[in-house]
Amino acid sequence: MIASAVERVIRRRVDAGSGALVGYLPVGFPDLGTSVEAAVALVENGVDVVELGLPYSDPVMDGLAIQRATQTALQNGFRLAHGFQAVERIRARVDAPVLVMTYWNPVLQYGVERFAADLESAGGAGLITPDLIPDEADDWLAASDEHGLDRVFLAAPSSSPARMQQAVASSRGFVYAVSTMGITGARADVDAAARSVIARLREAGSTSACVGLGISTSDQVRDVLSYADGAIVGSRLVSALADGGVSAVAAVAAELAAGTD
Repeated sequence: MIASAVERVIRRRVDAGSGALVGYLPVGFPDLGTSVEAAVALVENGVDVVELGLPYSDPVMDGLAIQRATQTALQNGFRLAHGFQAVERIRARVDAPVLVMTYWNPVLQYGVERFAADLESAGGAGLITPDLIPDEADDWLAASDEHGLDRVFLAAPSSSPARMQQAVASSRGFVYAVSTMGITGARADVDAAARSVIARLREAGSTSACVGLGISTSDQVRDVLSYADGAIVGSRLVSALADGGVSAVAAVAAELAAGTD
């Protein structure tokens, strides 16, 4: 079985009595260099795994803060090659695993095998693919095995038992438990459905499941980690970068990481 750096990090945090904090930022926002500095700041302030989003012209699952950031990156000339450059530059400075979050069409256009090879070469840990389901992912499953990359599939409140089992069997690193139906974005309360999704994933055999969508405070991180293996935060960090730059991202990351104590 292929070893997963992401799963090792998560397991180490769980075994220590807590769980992992996963932080999302888009590549190229507000520019490539700043996005690299912001990702490094996440790790330096307590984030365990970096989720690096590739800007895409039709981000159907992303909330307003992330949509605005990715559109800015695209308008400023983001190209797919910049994603690999960012991963390489981040990994040269911090030891945390870097997962790339991408819609599937850019991978198809680039070439699945070529994408996997370039991501491995850059030091990336794998992909989170929100619009790809395992039974349509044969090419990616083969390429990720060939290049030792993680593949993170999603499970939602609407997922059938068969789909839950499929996500668990096909994922490596963790299963991304969507806490609510809808788009990303900070919410006052993480939906109670998250507990149900995690419970159903456990029943399907999952040993590594992280909750995303709607987490924005250290208290929410702490609550999620009481039943899940990791908490994923995106919109709060993206908004901090937009409003206050790298120093604001660092401060918010440290605040969120307090929830892992």
